[in-house]
Amino acid sequence: MDTSLLWIPATLIAAAAQTARNTMQHKLTSTLGTLGAAQVRFLYGLPFSLVFLAVVMLAGREPLPAANGEFLLFAAGAAAAQILATVLMLATMQLRNFALSTVYVKTEPVLVAVFAVLVLGDPLGIPAACAVVVATAGVVTMSWKPGAGAGSSWRPALLGIASGAFFALSAVAFRGAIVSLGTGSFALRASMTLVVGLLMQTAALVAWQALFQRDVLRGVLAAWRSSLAAGFMGAFASQCWYIGFALTSAANVRTLGLVEVLFAQLASRRVFAQHASRRERYGMALVVAGLLLLLYGAPR
Repeated sequence: MDTSLLWIPATLIAAAAQTARNTMQHKLTSTLGTLGAAQVRFLYGLPFSLVFLAVVMLAGREPLPAANGEFLLFAAGAAAAQILATVLMLATMQLRNFALSTVYVKTEPVLVAVFAVLVLGDPLGIPAACAVVVATAGVVTMSWKPGAGAGSSWRPALLGIASGAFFALSAVAFRGAIVSLGTGSFALRASMTLVVGLLMQTAALVAWQALFQRDVLRGVLAAWRSSLAAGFMGAFASQCWYIGFALTSAANVRTLGLVEVLFAQLASRRVFAQHASRRERYGMALVVAGLLLLLYGAPR
């Protein structure tokens, strides 16, 4: 079976499932707060990830790959970055509408390009540099509001961009974890990485909340009925993202994942009855154009 293009439908499904999960988490922030709503993704996603792993193992009749030190290091770094990214994303959604918050977070590919220059010294070509300028102009267009104070205008943009930065780090690290396993099918390596990552994230957040935010932990446990669906969609989205990471570069997967911006706009209109202004739509278009330009200029 040719799996060379399987990452494309996997990524499209992941983007749709992630939009559904974000919608559910956004609703939970009013009762659980940002950290509690973030915990829902991990705590209630873990059981479903174990089911996914069991199904993959039974279908392929493969043993689990050995978890080496490199794998655990990548997984731990990715898990921590994803927790921070999720909390920042939910905080952004409380300040601005759902669709625009998703666009802020989706500056992620641009941030990857900037990190590569600053940290690795990778050259930034003219198309990529133009992409950074265009996407940044889009963020400025959306975040600037005539007559508003600087704090009310820039805070959601900064939070969203920070969220995108941590999502970028987590994507690269999860890809590194999957590749470092070495043995096993792409589906098995993706599933094992998902389980290990969720175990780390759940353990870390439960420990933190048990020590410092017991009321939040009690709220998360009490809201299990409304949280199960969000947990399932989160685990399902991650399963599909990781399958994409197992088959191609994180840059390819995350750039195609920009289709989530369109899904988020649809959800924003239908679920939250939120409508972007003309200026905000122009900014959204600039961000998407910049990110697509980044993909066009990326080395093949």
